[in-house]
Amino acid sequence: MNYKVPASPLVFEQTITKSRFISHIQRTTNKTEAKQFIAQIKQQYPDARHHCWAYIAGHPTATTDIGFSDDGEPSGTAGKPILNVLQHRGIGEIALVVVRYFGGIKLGAGGLVRTYSSSASLAMDKLETLQLIASQDFVIYCPYSLESDIKHLLDTHNISIIQADYTERVRLNISVPTTDIQSLNVELINATAGKVCLPIE
Repeated sequence: MNYKVPASPLVFEQTITKSRFISHIQRTTNKTEAKQFIAQIKQQYPDARHHCWAYIAGHPTATTDIGFSDDGEPSGTAGKPILNVLQHRGIGEIALVVVRYFGGIKLGAGGLVRTYSSSASLAMDKLETLQLIASQDFVIYCPYSLESDIKHLLDTHNISIIQADYTERVRLNISVPTTDIQSLNVELINATAGKVCLPIE
């Protein structure tokens, strides 16, 4: 399934009632990467009072690839609000850490929820994303006489050749977006008079 992911890391900062809130966002494709990113931010700001975070390490609607932490803030006032923002944006493979430098004035539970939510939301507003398109790998074989026609056809579909081997026939490893599999297969069959097709199960 296709979904959006962060295109590049992002940092956003705001000051609320003398406390500094610094949001860091990064693409993390799995839980291990998410945890490494969180640890990296903690090392970057060792003197901060809190490092509150949430991540969705896979598909935006995944429920098994999520995590969050209040990191010492009152329960439910930081990690969950950050996660809620992530889940409402429909972006996957993402981790967001909000670093807090305490300014001496307590915000109260409601104030903390609002502040962590806004820190996450305002950062997400600035985040550039890219569309992750699900694809499937195939191996196709063709006679040398059809190689240029097939490469041209793959070009028109913006399909890149991962690897090409030349033995008795041409062997092409290709990655095809799942939305293009059926149409590409029909065009391959038509263009080669049935000599070449995708090995669809």
